[in-house]
Amino acid sequence: MAEEDPLVTVDNASRYFEIKGHAFDRHPERLTAVDHVSLHIRRGECLGLVGESGSGKSTLARLILNLLPLSSGRIVVAGTEVGTAYAAELRELRRRAQIIFQDPYSSLDPRFTIAEIVGEGLPDLSRAQRREKVDRMLRRVGLPGDFAGRYPHQLSGGQRQRVSIARALTVEPEFLVLDEPVSSLDVSMQAQVLNLLHDLQQDFGLTYLFISHDLAVVRHIAHRVAVMYLGQIVEMASTQKLFNTPLHPYTHALLSAVPRIHAAERRHRVAIGGDPPSPIDPPAHCRFSNRCFRAREVCRAEEPPLEPSAEDPDHCSACFFPGPLTPEEARGKTTRMPSSELQMKGAA
Repeated sequence: MAEEDPLVTVDNASRYFEIKGHAFDRHPERLTAVDHVSLHIRRGECLGLVGESGSGKSTLARLILNLLPLSSGRIVVAGTEVGTAYAAELRELRRRAQIIFQDPYSSLDPRFTIAEIVGEGLPDLSRAQRREKVDRMLRRVGLPGDFAGRYPHQLSGGQRQRVSIARALTVEPEFLVLDEPVSSLDVSMQAQVLNLLHDLQQDFGLTYLFISHDLAVVRHIAHRVAVMYLGQIVEMASTQKLFNTPLHPYTHALLSAVPRIHAAERRHRVAIGGDPPSPIDPPAHCRFSNRCFRAREVCRAEEPPLEPSAEDPDHCSACFFPGPLTPEEARGKTTRMPSSELQMKGAA
């Protein structure tokens, strides 16, 4: 059970990128990747972060780890404000907060042995101490000690991802960003790695930010879920509440796209039409209004704030008309329902 004390606090964080047409362009366009996002991650919990490609999930993760500078706002990780920290504080932050990437092959140096990769963050230990810790970490993630002398190309995808996890754990972090850590693995290997991550969280008291397109995976591992759309959080709740009683139309559409085996659990497909607005010129009003089946005039005139629901203060949504699907909406009988395939996936 997660404690109330937040390990990570994101306060009104934004990140913009300037896009120049050429080297001497004096008026570059500005792409909005993350726009005034606020959230917190409690110690010992796993916060799932979901949304379509290009919604800003990975950019937000890199802002939290100070791999990208903030354009505005404030982020505090384990008591360190990432944007104003001194060099010594940032080195300590690098130890306490680690990231595991989607592609384990491209994130591992092919010239290094597994022992060198896993022990890369232990320069202060003697060779014998480093080897002992590397062997212990490899065994902890389910790899035999004789893997230490192998190279990444000699391992399978699942084994390489276990090496990435072992490398992150050797420096004894408190916080792990897991950026699509199982999306490149087959279903059976996904289950093994997810179970490993769950066990490691229990054993080491880790805090996770788990980024994924696969809603079934997020449901399996996350305590809470935040839904991003075009750089903003549009809904956030406990995993049970978000999957059972979603409020935002975008969340309804995402969940309806997840395949279900049992007939009783199947949802009517909530289709959404059109494409997201351009992040170079996002609208000042609700960014989902051009695709939303509940959109009204107010949605095209104002931007809805992220506010808690009346029934649960921990269940927040950014919508003027939140709530469960009406029977007409569930059957697709709405005034604006152009057919569109949602670029999200899920496994039953």
